[in-house]
Amino acid sequence: MLLRRASQSRYSSILCRVVAVTAISGSLLFGTTETRANWSVELVLRKAEKRYGRLNPAKDRLLAWSNLIERSRQLPEREKLEAVNRFFNHLVRFSDDSSLWAQADYWATPVETLIKGAGDCEDFSLAKYFTLLQLGVAEEKLGITYAKVLEFDQAHMVLSYYPLPTADPLLLDNLTDSIRHASERGDLQLLYAFDVKGLYAVRTEGLKRTGDAQRLPRWQALQAKMRREGFSLDKG
Repeated sequence: MLLRRASQSRYSSILCRVVAVTAISGSLLFGTTETRANWSVELVLRKAEKRYGRLNPAKDRLLAWSNLIERSRQLPEREKLEAVNRFFNHLVRFSDDSSLWAQADYWATPVETLIKGAGDCEDFSLAKYFTLLQLGVAEEKLGITYAKVLEFDQAHMVLSYYPLPTADPLLLDNLTDSIRHASERGDLQLLYAFDVKGLYAVRTEGLKRTGDAQRLPRWQALQAKMRREGFSLDKG
């Protein structure tokens, strides 16, 4: 679970659960291969309609997502970040997994999040991650990142954007529409990150590889669900 956006009462809810990540060691590494985010939005929408029926307003949210992708393809990269962060923050409401899925911890696909119109910190971050990949943002620039809200010593998840491997990352956060550098977020401590290739420890000099993403079974299960939904997640 995770705190909802600050405008609704700053840090007033329970935060998302963090998975256990161990063996934090390794050398600075960014992968050179990228996920081919060339999946067909039309195919994903067709499969969603076949599975869930002609849903409204769920279908409206899926179509709005398709429109976001179409109109944002040619934007400068920073504007893509802003458009995607704002889209999900405004369209999706915060809700914890126990309320949405009757489970303690459930990682929803972007389609599931949009069907529900709700999600927790993990769902916001994952939806933004895969949408930005589809918009052509290189995978090595993005890290799905576990953090801690210092005031409450509680877990949180954000999406980090590294324009360069050693850059101070920009954070896409469901708590705020404002995309700021990590160094400007004194309320957060970044801990670990992951992508389709690996696990990383967050350091001031960049991300340090600590292990393989296979160690996150929910991450693997999420990608399997997405492939069934029509997403192409093959690495090039």
